[in-house]
Amino acid sequence: MPQIPEKIHELTVGQLSARSGAAVSALRFYEAKGLIGSRRTSGNQRRYSRDTLRRVAFIRAAQRVGIPLATIREALAELPEGRTPTRDDWAHLSEAWRSELDERIRRLNRLRDHLTDCIGCGCLSLESCVLSNPNDISGDHLTGSRLLPENPPHPRTP
Repeated sequence: MPQIPEKIHELTVGQLSARSGAAVSALRFYEAKGLIGSRRTSGNQRRYSRDTLRRVAFIRAAQRVGIPLATIREALAELPEGRTPTRDDWAHLSEAWRSELDERIRRLNRLRDHLTDCIGCGCLSLESCVLSNPNDISGDHLTGSRLLPENPPHPRTP
């Protein structure tokens, strides 16, 4: 991993990519989405402050655990500009995401435990679909294969 001398306060996109491990295209994408910022030189080249290294590491770690980019952007917006996120910042933000991650883990465990019941059915109105359509709830409202909302509709009472 290339080291960047301390006296260098701004990084080129290539230096940031090499040091962070993020592709140049990913860095441009992060910038377009408002996750990181740069200034432009007179030659219209991007220059990133050193704290952007920590922000990119923060973004990539959050993405690895499935945090959406919009949520990451909101979290980074809480930090003052030009300040490197600290361990305390990460702890505070990750605590806020804990319940979301716990719910995602619960859903993944349920999927894993019932995966053989669901593989290849293609039709979410089957009465036996324990994952997406327990008790054929959607059969009363929909037909065919569809992506269902997170919370399926409640069955109608006769």
